[in-house]
Amino acid sequence: MLSEHQVIQERRSRSMDLIRDLITTRTEMLILYSRLAAFKSLEGNRDMLEVLEEFCETLIDYTAAAHFRLYRYIDEKMEKRKAVLDVAESIYPRVVKTTEVIIAFNDRYDDHTQDLSAYDLSDDLSNLGEALAERIELEDRLIDVLSASKREPDIRPVLNS
Repeated sequence: MLSEHQVIQERRSRSMDLIRDLITTRTEMLILYSRLAAFKSLEGNRDMLEVLEEFCETLIDYTAAAHFRLYRYIDEKMEKRKAVLDVAESIYPRVVKTTEVIIAFNDRYDDHTQDLSAYDLSDDLSNLGEALAERIELEDRLIDVLSASKREPDIRPVLNS
């Protein structure tokens, strides 16, 4: 049987693994975003289409890493720290809104069989970039509290006496 300390350490280790995975995927996505933003035109640019395809895949991987791993970890009550739960609850609605922007971008550009010349990739990347900046700021708030080295004490009994 694991002691309470061992259980806490195991949970902390899992949350740190989730953070590392998220940051790795985020970094890969941002590198591809930068490469994609450097292209001037969609038309007839095979290299750009390859980067666009890889970017869309990585963008969805990154989004899924946050939603289906990090938030599931919190939602399934694996996380017990009140500060983490409070931050997760406060940022989640805004994270969902950024997810909608990400999905819309992916839906527009993931299908390379359609004529993409009608779209303004530069404007779409700009809008996506704003959503990603907000999402990263929100995730970093959550990462900061997840990375806190000590479990916060529950001071409610002291406050209620």
